[in-house]
Amino acid sequence: MPYVTATICIPGVQGSNQCATVDHMQLDTGSVGVRVLGSALGSALAAHLPKQSGATDDPTGNASIAECAVFGSGYTWGSIKRADVTIGGKTAGNMPLQVIADDQYATPSDCQSRGVYNLGSATALGANGVIGIGPAQRDFPAAAQTVLPSAYYYCTSATSCTSTRVPLDTQVMNPVADFTSDNNGTIIRLPALPAGGQASVTGELVFGIGTQNNNAMPAQPNILALDQYGYFSTTYKGNTFSSAIDSGSNANIFADYTVPYSGDWYVPTTTLSLSALLTGADKTGASVNVPFSLANGWTLLTNQYAAYDSLGSPSAGMFIWGLPFFFGRSVYTAINNVVVGKQPGPFIAF
Repeated sequence: MPYVTATICIPGVQGSNQCATVDHMQLDTGSVGVRVLGSALGSALAAHLPKQSGATDDPTGNASIAECAVFGSGYTWGSIKRADVTIGGKTAGNMPLQVIADDQYATPSDCQSRGVYNLGSATALGANGVIGIGPAQRDFPAAAQTVLPSAYYYCTSATSCTSTRVPLDTQVMNPVADFTSDNNGTIIRLPALPAGGQASVTGELVFGIGTQNNNAMPAQPNILALDQYGYFSTTYKGNTFSSAIDSGSNANIFADYTVPYSGDWYVPTTTLSLSALLTGADKTGASVNVPFSLANGWTLLTNQYAAYDSLGSPSAGMFIWGLPFFFGRSVYTAINNVVVGKQPGPFIAF
């Protein structure tokens, strides 16, 4: 899991008593928005962050908004508050974020049934929070027009939360999109790994694409245009899958019933050299052939390392290029409604 540190403050206030610096925040290109455990903020600061209200269907206009965010591994539930968020010297000011497990409102039953596993602790989440820097500006744009299942709620009491639409400006947002500069996307740079993985890795998170000397696009980049949901296509062994590049997934997740698996992991008897063809959602650019390795997951994990580039997990749904994709690459994620050079966002480049 890639981690960054963020400082979260009461909006407009930078004093030490009004801020918390939170380490081990998961860096996730597969989601959008800042989500931080209430326990990592501390109860005093969590309580003093201003609440977000203004749900479309709230008759009073003043009820607190809460959210159920569903991930592949479970759900986070908690209030939407506003805060200043600083990462690497750049600040997103007065932006909505989710305070996970702040215990202000009972978890709705539909959130529990859809999300199944509660990620409301550092042990369950594997982090103190999530920094979602996916290709969208807001986490659920459709929620501005439609009441989505187990998403946003307005809460009139500790035990009464009602599903609702919420305007875009009240939704949890990509912190990079809220920066005053270098706000059109990000680059994650991680070094290549030796076979068998490595105990730990240090890389770079760079803000902006083509805005500074250190974030220029390469001369001949591989560019994949994304659809409105952040997806493109992957063709693997003759089958085409909806696909995403997701630093928040710890393995490449895909279906290949010719490879043995055990539990969560593929377990080939020898490391396989595989490849797949990646095609942008606009289907106008050249497809990109991407080679990748697939090793025995349980054998890898006996090392108890933190970084693996050949870990794979079986799934019959999408083809998810997880953290293994990032090693040995600079991966660019451009946000929607931006243009980098002549290329409109959203797109992935590497």
